[in-house]
Amino acid sequence: MKNLFNASESRRKSIAHLLSYGVILTMVGIAFAGCQKDAMKTSVGETQNVNKHSEIPEGDVVNDYGLPPQTVWELQQARAATARYRDIENAKKDGYSNINVDVPNMGHHFMNTNLIDGTFDIRKPAILVYNGLETGKPELVAVEYAVPLTDPLPEGFTGSADVWNGTSGFPFWLVHAWVWKFNPDGAFNWTNPDVDLD
Repeated sequence: MKNLFNASESRRKSIAHLLSYGVILTMVGIAFAGCQKDAMKTSVGETQNVNKHSEIPEGDVVNDYGLPPQTVWELQQARAATARYRDIENAKKDGYSNINVDVPNMGHHFMNTNLIDGTFDIRKPAILVYNGLETGKPELVAVEYAVPLTDPLPEGFTGSADVWNGTSGFPFWLVHAWVWKFNPDGAFNWTNPDVDLD
């Protein structure tokens, strides 16, 4: 009888342990789901941040290019990451300086040489392109990515729309992303007919 009682007690303890593990696993599942929800909130928050900084007449231009959703999302990330550089003084404080490359239908180029390496980081363009320096009202119109030509051609943005140029005369693979000024010729086109050197 004692052995039967011990076996029964042992089963109860095993069942109790299994129930404990079940409760723990359920709690872990709930916590994981909560983390996923928080990640989704962050993503929505980032999008709201993009829209907050896009209060310009053209609005959030990246949605107007007709690109796949993943590419649009990446362009929005570039836009969000550079929103503070709409004030050119913030760009200068963060290490961007005028490299005196002023190109019609492109703009005035400010480069941060600390960001030029063999990697492509959507949130860290090496070059910011401005219009309106000569009028004293600089307007951020595009970002530009630069990777040394000695490194492999970068993957870049999702899809095939971003065509990297390695024949610009500079020792870099380069691609523009017109995230602040709509470009009727495309988000990644080298020049923008709506940008003058004023």
